[in-house]
Amino acid sequence: MDKPIILITGSGGQIGTVLVQSLREKYGHDRVIATDLKPSTGDPNYEQLDITDIGLLRELIKRYKVTQIYHLAALLSSIGEENIHKTWNINLLTYIDILELSRELGIQKIFFPSTIGIYGQSTPKTDTPQHSSFEPETMYGITKYAGELWSAYYRKRYGMDIRSLRYPGVISYQSIPKGGTTDYAVEIFFDAVIKQSYTCYLSEDTALPMIYMPDVIRATLALMEAPKDDLSISMSYNVSGFSLTPKILSNEIKKFIPEFKILYEPDHRQQIADSWTGSIDDSYARHDWNWNPAYDIISMSKDMLDNIKILDAVE
Repeated sequence: MDKPIILITGSGGQIGTVLVQSLREKYGHDRVIATDLKPSTGDPNYEQLDITDIGLLRELIKRYKVTQIYHLAALLSSIGEENIHKTWNINLLTYIDILELSRELGIQKIFFPSTIGIYGQSTPKTDTPQHSSFEPETMYGITKYAGELWSAYYRKRYGMDIRSLRYPGVISYQSIPKGGTTDYAVEIFFDAVIKQSYTCYLSEDTALPMIYMPDVIRATLALMEAPKDDLSISMSYNVSGFSLTPKILSNEIKKFIPEFKILYEPDHRQQIADSWTGSIDDSYARHDWNWNPAYDIISMSKDMLDNIKILDAVE
């Protein structure tokens, strides 16, 4: 089978930045088209794209003969609450347009990222099962749950190959995310290295599932490469690396930076975090496409600090 030609929306985000590089290493630079709102920085395979401009997206798909779309563009949980109508339009309505455009133009495969934000107060907090109750309390969660339903609908009605993961909090050193509720788990590492202190906007015992960026990429590519007949989930797969609290994470950091101090000043994001689950059962992913995270809290923390120290030294 020929190598795919992939178009990625939201390529400048936390996941997109690393995913573009990984896909280009795998398939070749000219087979991965990165798109985002930011002006071009000289990358010959980058296109500036407002995701609401479906006409331009159609033109790009035709020009590059795109066969796969990774649709990462979205407003995240915290920033999404600042303008719920904009979040609805960007996160859901544009995705519906992409689904219809993909059906019309014969896109072979679509990746749609979902989130633990689809859960709510009625969801079991421990080992949340693949099939559970969904009562999201943010517009971000609402749009992602609705997006899962639209994905399942297009899969069943039109036979389209649409794949999805429910990402937990993502930890990475390549960029500092903005607008999410789990961002603290990245910020804390940078502040620990640079300032030896951090003020956390969540309480010390707020448990949330997390995953390290190398495992994000591994999980995403493994799902996209799995035989279609092996996939039993029509919406989005639960996936997780480990669960932690700010206190657990700060104690791990202190093993490497003993002088590190943390303060707690919970803000509006605490209510969002309290509506989410504390740990995930991802047994369907493990069974269907052999998912197994490579990083735990200890190995992730060491790798994060090592890489941030290198970045800090370079700067």
